[in-house]
Amino acid sequence: MDTDPGVDDAFALVGLLARAKRGDCRVLGIGTVHGNLPPEPGADNALRITELLDLDIPVAVGEAKPLVGPEMQSGQIVHGEDGLGGNAGPAPTRRPTQESAAEQLVRLARQHPGEITVLALGPLTNVAKALEIEPDLPNLVEHVIWMGGVFTLPGTVGVAQEPNAWHDPEGAERVLAAGFRTTVVPIDAVAEAWADEAWIAELAKIDNPAARALTAWHKQYLDFYSGTLAVEHGSPGMLLYDPVAAAIALNPGLARYERHEVVVELHGYLRGATLVDRRAARLPGTELPKRRPAEVAVAADTARILSELLADIADLGRHV
Repeated sequence: MDTDPGVDDAFALVGLLARAKRGDCRVLGIGTVHGNLPPEPGADNALRITELLDLDIPVAVGEAKPLVGPEMQSGQIVHGEDGLGGNAGPAPTRRPTQESAAEQLVRLARQHPGEITVLALGPLTNVAKALEIEPDLPNLVEHVIWMGGVFTLPGTVGVAQEPNAWHDPEGAERVLAAGFRTTVVPIDAVAEAWADEAWIAELAKIDNPAARALTAWHKQYLDFYSGTLAVEHGSPGMLLYDPVAAAIALNPGLARYERHEVVVELHGYLRGATLVDRRAARLPGTELPKRRPAEVAVAADTARILSELLADIADLGRHV
């Protein structure tokens, strides 16, 4: 997992690690990256979550800025200064590994050639850096699943930009052009992942450490989204983007896909925009650059995903 552990990342981590405790998957390592917050406090958040679930998973600190240019504005207005709404709690007892996140990814890919799935929930800087270390990484990694981009809906940080692409356009473009088998889970597929008042009330009823922590962590995040999107969704609530990508990693059938070559714009007003070409006929010289097509999720069963996430969190009371 490669992540910038803010609030929705925390929900994704808890949900996926709950599945790991049941034996549905194996999480070999977690890397943190700039985005919602700097990677060092992000690593503390990842360690807090692994300790909360009594799991000993290596956590490596990744890149603090994009491949080109300075560190971008982070998501701390949404997620809080510590990424968890100012309620992260005591420091974790474990510390990050000495490896960088990119080094950890390369080592794991070499140890498990053709087996690793990379679930990337933030900017793709760490994966791009791993490519610099190991140019053959697309042949060593089985699959990259990226929660990023927007194609048919308005942007969330610009007219046509989504944060994970916008934070590092060059990193995203380098990874998407590298030849990985890739699934892109954009805003378009997750925009209905609205955890409404009823969902939040059900979470509050779950009496285990993970549920109590998530309830404390989401307060600022809930206030932000309730203040901006409650009218559109008909209820106060919050968008849980990253758990959708995590669920799709375990069950691809939860989404519907189109196959496209995905390109990231690197210049001008649309820097950081993700592009696909849906034209039936294309004038010569107007084509996008050629690369291995990605599976682009265009819709997901977000109601089922959120329902199963609640069940997974509740199940931790029997495993933690």
